[in-house]
Formats: sequence, structure tokens, C-alpha cells
Amino acid sequence: MAGNTSLPRVAIIGCGGTITSRGTGPLDTMDYPEFGTKLSVAEVLEAIPEAANVARAVLVPFREVSSSAITMADWFALRATIRRMAAEEPDLAGFVILHGTATLEETAFFLDLTLSLAQPVVLVGAQRPLSAVGSDAPMNVIAALRTAAAPQSRGRGVLVVLNDEISSARDVVKTHTLRVQTFRSADFGPLGVVDPDGVFYYRRNEPRMPAEATAPDFTTLPDDAVLPRVDIIYSHVGADGMLVDACVAAGARGIVSAGLAPGMPAKAEREAYENARRAGVALVQCTRAGSGRVANRRALRENGWIAGNSLSPQKARILLALALSQTQELETLRLVFAGH
Repeated sequence: MAGNTSLPRVAIIGCGGTITSRGTGPLDTMDYPEFGTKLSVAEVLEAIPEAANVARAVLVPFREVSSSAITMADWFALRATIRRMAAEEPDLAGFVILHGTATLEETAFFLDLTLSLAQPVVLVGAQRPLSAVGSDAPMNVIAALRTAAAPQSRGRGVLVVLNDEISSARDVVKTHTLRVQTFRSADFGPLGVVDPDGVFYYRRNEPRMPAEATAPDFTTLPDDAVLPRVDIIYSHVGADGMLVDACVAAGARGIVSAGLAPGMPAKAEREAYENARRAGVALVQCTRAGSGRVANRRALRENGWIAGNSLSPQKARILLALALSQTQELETLRLVFAGH
């Protein structure tokens, strides 16, 4: 993909997913993960020749890993690859990561917390494989390239682009199994849009950490770091403490409660959570509701819990694991969550 030499250079990294898949036929939008074929980044771009009109692609080798199989070790390796490329080729306008949608929001949030680059890093996926009638993959790839190449994207951290919307890595979550408009930021909306006449931003994430606070710097973590175990437990009618006890027995240093709205575990879980807290396990209270904040209310403060703010449980797990790699002090952990 040589393209126009006057166009910006954008690094493209492939991590698999629907966006790099070919199904068994043009109507296969369901069975392709198990029965279709995977394409390389070069093959994806070959199938989308119009991308050459947007940016000059620099293909970056990386391991092909399903989004349902990706690990924290893969995340650190991906971060290392991006940092190496940014150092070796400072003229790159930005980065695009082709990623499966199952865990795209988690990879994006991890990178947002652990990278410090001026160049934008844009994660993009698709809900329908390249081979499908009405595939969203081609336009999503083009929109991601346009976003990564846009000067106004610099300094905005890690972004997620699908369905012509630019979303924050912190806020966006996958909300539907099949629809192309699946990635939503329920409480705050997108940061901007990719329209036919340009890339437009309407807001940016404001820092919430108090100016006088000293927060852990996750960008300094080594590439071979092993983060502590943090588990998520989903509350429901009839839930008891069995899963809490199992997480503690498995060595969890933190547990995120995906609690009943507005953010509380089931009554029968509470004794097990209290035992876990006494054993030194950090507890973060989130909600299974899908939107809304879990505020730092009195019951959480007095019982030694950390309020999960407006983070989804899966993103709270990432932040807690990163924070626990540097501190176990309760008030510092609370400050981290209040500031993110």
C-alpha cells in the first residue's frame, strides 16, 4: 500500500478479530469465528484499496491473537511495540490497531493508562466480517486511519473508532452482540465523529485527579511486569459468598463487585467480602447497571471499600490491577479511582 507520498504515515497493528475475518459466504455474520479464515493486515488493506487514499500504512508485525484469548502479557507486548515504533519513527502521525470487539474496550483502556504518546492510538474493530454483505469493516478501517492521521487527534490519548464515532478508551463499552452501533459511552457520549468532510471533536476527557495529588505512574511499568490477580464477581438474587471465598483462595489481591444498582453486593455476599477485606484484599464497588456512578458514599468509606466511580467492572479491574502493582494503601487507591 504505497499510496500518495504526501499523505500522513500511520502504523497499523493487527490483533485479529472480526475486522480481519472472512466468513464462509456473504451471509455469514455468525459462524465465521469458528469456521471462517483469518487475514493478515496486508490482506485486509488489499481488500480495502480506498484506504490508500487516506494514509500511507506502515505495517507493524504483531502476534495474531483472538480478542477472547488476549492476556495482560499480550497488552504489555503491544504497548512495547507501539513505544518502540514511536521512538524509531517519530514522523508517524499515529497508530491504528485492528482488534476483536469482545475485549477491544479493555485493551484500549489498558493502553490509555500505560502509554504516554503525543501520537493518537486508535483501536478499531467490526461487527461483520470483510466478506459479509454490508460489512462495517471497510469504513471502520478508513475512519480509524483518518482519525489517527488527523492533527487534531494528537494529545488525546487512546481512542476507539467504530460506526463513524470517536470514543474515549475510558468510557466506551460494547453494548450489543450484533448491531454495528454497539460501542457506546452511555453517560458521556462520543468525543467526536468522522464525517465525510473531516474529523470533528466536540469534547475531551477532563483530568479529575486533584492538582496536589501524587498518583501512581503506570507508564513506568516494565514491559515484563506481571500484574496482581484481580477478579470480578457479578451480584444477583440469591448470590452468596462462595465466589468471594474462591477468589481469595485463588490468590486474588483485589475483587471488583459488579453489584446491584446503585452499587452494592447481595446481602448474603457481605460477610465473605468483609472477611476478604480483613485478609488484605482490595474491594472496589461497581455496578452491573451499565451506566451511572458509584459514589464514595458513607457505607463504602466506613467499611473499607473503594468506590468504582463511573467505570465498568471490566475497566475497574484493569485500573485496580495496575494500582495494586504500585500501592496497597487504601486512601491512595481511592484517590486513583476518584481521579480516573
